[in-house]
Amino acid sequence: MGVVQTQRLLLQRLSHADSPFMLELLNDADFIRHIGDRGARTPDDAVRYIEDGPVASYSRFGFGLYRVDRRDTGQPIGICGLVKRETLDDVDLGFAFLPAHRAQGYALESVRAVLDHARDDCGISRLVAIVAPGNLRSIRLLERAGFDFERTIVWPATGETLHLMATDIEPTPLRRATDRRG
Repeated sequence: MGVVQTQRLLLQRLSHADSPFMLELLNDADFIRHIGDRGARTPDDAVRYIEDGPVASYSRFGFGLYRVDRRDTGQPIGICGLVKRETLDDVDLGFAFLPAHRAQGYALESVRAVLDHARDDCGISRLVAIVAPGNLRSIRLLERAGFDFERTIVWPATGETLHLMATDIEPTPLRRATDRRG
């Protein structure tokens, strides 16, 4: 059962079974360049990443990063979701897609779905996103989704200068969970 679905996508919680997909995504050159090297080189490393990151977040916060699947094929194409980092006051929106599935509107569609999920299902009214200043495609996507540049920050773990973008999620009347869930 999915967490969120859109016309073309189904967002679901990650599990151990997703380790081959996550291994491919975590080792994509753009993922490493723009998000960071997570050191996942084996299927066991990918399982550890899933367990220590998304699965732990589901247990602790009720949300996390979700696998994004195409509804027509069931193929996993990326991740998108919510991350609560100790170094940020607000919940962070994150996303990454395999190269073959970029520039087709999937990232924006999933980001918008996660914004609705954050507001309607998680009670979150403000989200941030951190992005490298040179990652212009992600910056433009975040702007299209309603995020604005807020300030420059220095990431404590790496000393890297990043843009902190933010959006206030407008409240809407609650919709029945069945309107968005699979």
